[in-house]
Amino acid sequence: MAQTLFPRGGLCYTKTYIYEIISEGIRMKVLCFGSLNIDMVYAVPHFVRGGETLAAHGLARYTGGKGLNQAVALARAGASVRMAGAIGEDGRFLLEELSAAGADTALVEVRPDTPSGHAIIQNDAAGDNCILLYGGANRTITQQQIRRTVAAFAPGDAILLQNEVNGLSGLFRAAADAGLRIFFNPSPMEADLLDLPLGLVDTFFLNEGEAAALTGLPASAVEEELPSALARRFPRANIVLTLGGKGARYLAGGQWLAQPAYAVPVVDTTGAGDTFTGFFLAAVAEGQSPAAAMDLASRAAAIAVSRPGAAPSIPTRAEAEAFRGGWA
Repeated sequence: MAQTLFPRGGLCYTKTYIYEIISEGIRMKVLCFGSLNIDMVYAVPHFVRGGETLAAHGLARYTGGKGLNQAVALARAGASVRMAGAIGEDGRFLLEELSAAGADTALVEVRPDTPSGHAIIQNDAAGDNCILLYGGANRTITQQQIRRTVAAFAPGDAILLQNEVNGLSGLFRAAADAGLRIFFNPSPMEADLLDLPLGLVDTFFLNEGEAAALTGLPASAVEEELPSALARRFPRANIVLTLGGKGARYLAGGQWLAQPAYAVPVVDTTGAGDTFTGFFLAAVAEGQSPAAAMDLASRAAAIAVSRPGAAPSIPTRAEAEAFRGGWA
């Protein structure tokens, strides 16, 4: 018997229906509605402390933003993806990066009087990073833009959202009313996200900190209590939980699937989670099993952390499939 997906806006679709779309050769489209940033990455010996002046020994400019990164990952993984969002005139080169990766950028709007979003990123000697984010044009999304964008998609298509644009509540409801499957990465995590209609989400992409915040658990209790807390909090949603060097977990129907991490030299962790998200969703959109999607995403993320930058570090599908490595 077909298993029913969650009703969306009075509509109801089954997993059999989704798989039939894929098997008939009609590619499920993915809308990535999110941020597009200019990343300024400073190489530092350690993160700047309060009151400290620190000399950086390197500077590079990259394309970035969680929305752009995830759209690039989706496109390089072979998904049919359209990017939506907003940039300033200074961000037109961001569209070139997306187009080169294979993403459709026609739904990105240009704000002539607002600068693009940007991030100041410190990248330390261990490859870790900390980020100062300015929203810019990413915070100018209107309900009219949301309605125009969602109208370009059909029931059963997927929408991928993050927390770097305004208007998320309207995006959730418009997507649900249109019958889109909602994939949500609540990053950066903020308290007001709990006010969103999270019951509409089909699949969450979470790290440990985000999962703890959504469930109300203290960080110290995450590893012992997280699985059952997530299942209670979101009983109808699938959960993809990324754990850095400890790998990743997938929760569906009360059952957990574990995926080890691949061991690689770490150069820069910026964009690793976005890479994992894009490759996982691309594989799922093709009809691959969660286990296959988790492994492909882990391979892609391993390659990404071995390279500098966010979007530039994201591998192609062929690179991810050819990657061979041992477990961390």
